[in-house]
Amino acid sequence: MTTGAPTPTYPARPRRSRLRTYLPLGIAVWLVLEIWLLTVVAGAASGFAVFLLLVAGFVLGSVVIKRAGRRAFRNLSETLQQQQSGAAPTTGGGNGNGLMMLGGLLLMIPGLISDALGLLLLIPPVQKTVSRNAERTIDRKIREAAPGTVGDAFQQVRIHRPDGKVVQGEVIREENPTTDPGPRPPLNR
Repeated sequence: MTTGAPTPTYPARPRRSRLRTYLPLGIAVWLVLEIWLLTVVAGAASGFAVFLLLVAGFVLGSVVIKRAGRRAFRNLSETLQQQQSGAAPTTGGGNGNGLMMLGGLLLMIPGLISDALGLLLLIPPVQKTVSRNAERTIDRKIREAAPGTVGDAFQQVRIHRPDGKVVQGEVIREENPTTDPGPRPPLNR
């Protein structure tokens, strides 16, 4: 039955990013490599040796996460005490805690590749390099953000005043809003 109404046209779906396209494939390849490597090591040594390696990785990872968490909490407490006393807070005390926690988490995940990556993240020069590259990438993504995206919101939040103060956010209210038509009548059927 035809009503003569035009067929609605839907906008084209936005293209998926490369990350969303290839991330599931990368995770699958990583899992297959982890299982294959565990079987190779189990064949060369023994299944019990692989089990001990996995348990040792879990214990070491939990110790690293606990230590990094304590250090982050201590740095937070010191910063809060300095702010309460009126002293200028020192910067640079909490560098690397997030990457140490990530390294500990990778150690806790069963597998030898994740253990190797976790151990690499515990090395301070590697932490500095990864941190520097991640900061540059995030800053570039925020600068390139299109209007209306999450990155644009982060860019708008950082407002620097000429006197050096940073304003976290501003609310701008219009005196005479033109988009609000006023109260609407109730819907009766």
